[in-house]
Amino acid sequence: MVEQSLHNSKKKILFYRERDPYGFMSNFYKAPIEMDGKIWPTTEHYFQAMKFPTLPDYQEAIRKEKECSKIKKMGQNPDGFREDWSAVKDQVMKDCLLAKFRQHPQLREELLMTGESYLVEHTRNDTYWADGGDEGSGVKGKNMLGKLLGEVRTELRREALEGAGAQ
Repeated sequence: MVEQSLHNSKKKILFYRERDPYGFMSNFYKAPIEMDGKIWPTTEHYFQAMKFPTLPDYQEAIRKEKECSKIKKMGQNPDGFREDWSAVKDQVMKDCLLAKFRQHPQLREELLMTGESYLVEHTRNDTYWADGGDEGSGVKGKNMLGKLLGEVRTELRREALEGAGAQ
């Protein structure tokens, strides 16, 4: 869904489900990433597993789970949960997003084609990673996933320019 926004006078792109327009930005979108010497089916798999650094068997169970809805629930297990998670979760998310868009050239191009649009994970189900249902106004949700995708897009654009300048 695309619409005009007053947010920094930028066009706003709302996304949520992986099968919808712009769904490639969803963490549930099936784009395997290689990180830490393993292949992870989605960024959601990697992100949830990183909550449990002292439980490699549990991380592996998350990695092998087929359904993203189940891995999200597995990531809520309090046993072995990383104590510093609130301090590191944004960086973990950014790292796996960078991996996704660097390792999948078509997805990188799709992200870059969003231009300067304000990216918003739109759902009332999440007020940290998504907008809390407020379409990115910041009243109900922080939209951290959308903000991190914007940072990743900027970094990928910079890398593309540096690569073009080296030729």
